Amino acid sequence: MGKTAFPSSIIKEKTDYSYQFSICTLVTDHKEYDEMKNSCIEAGFLEDDCEYLIIDNSTGNSIDAYRGLNLFLQQAKGKYIIICHQDIGMNDDKRPVLEEKIVEIDNKDPRWGVLGNAGRANMKYMAIHMTNGKTLQKFKEEDAPIRVMSVDENFIIVKNSANLALSSDLKGFHMYGADLCLIAEILGYHSYVIGFELTHKSEGNLNNEFVKAKKDFIDKFSQAIYPRFMASTAARFYIGSNPWKRTLYNSNLILFFIRQYDKFFKGKKSRTN
Repeated sequence: MGKTAFPSSIIKEKTDYSYQFSICTLVTDHKEYDEMKNSCIEAGFLEDDCEYLIIDNSTGNSIDAYRGLNLFLQQAKGKYIIICHQDIGMNDDKRPVLEEKIVEIDNKDPRWGVLGNAGRANMKYMAIHMTNGKTLQKFKEEDAPIRVMSVDENFIIVKNSANLALSSDLKGFHMYGADLCLIAEILGYHSYVIGFELTHKSEGNLNNEFVKAKKDFIDKFSQAIYPRFMASTAARFYIGSNPWKRTLYNSNLILFFIRQYDKFFKGKKSRTN
């Protein structure tokens, strides 16, 4: 008989992580990042069981959001990966509240993959649960956790065990929340807005880069998946492989009627249900 061949190792499903949370940020302003990190520590995200990871873009945007977030998702050692803007502050809810919300969503839907504090349930309704740092207006989503098509990029939680990634053929700093949620859905995971409140200081910038990112997103997924109406937190659109339908259904008139349909017949029910 031949010599017994032993494997190098036996792979098992991972249940133990080096950290409970990995808090990941693209940094362009170290002073603002320091304020954000200190607010997280004061909220209970201590460095004994949380790691803080950054990509340093303070001297120029050398790594865009798609590449950067993929690096975070590949290298983070936390059970839960928090991807957040440098201009948030955990001045409202604290860590025990977030852990409570994660337990709640685990019980409600073990197949969740992405959580956020704002997102589109359908073409009409946007769920928001956060404080506007400029106006100090507090948004409360009374039906949270609520399933959504996409989440806003200011604060995203990814379940590490879901092994998610962003598109390798998109780039820039817009639409990656929608990209992540759509890929999660394709892989069999769901996205939710949860009732965890923090402060977001800015309201986003829908500039020419956003317009290009939206077009690139539509073009990419029009070839990748079946036709559908889709919405990010900042835009509503139709994606499909037929160029004539894509032009027609992305017109303001058609999108208006779709919004009205969702308003009267779907309410807060997600189009992904």
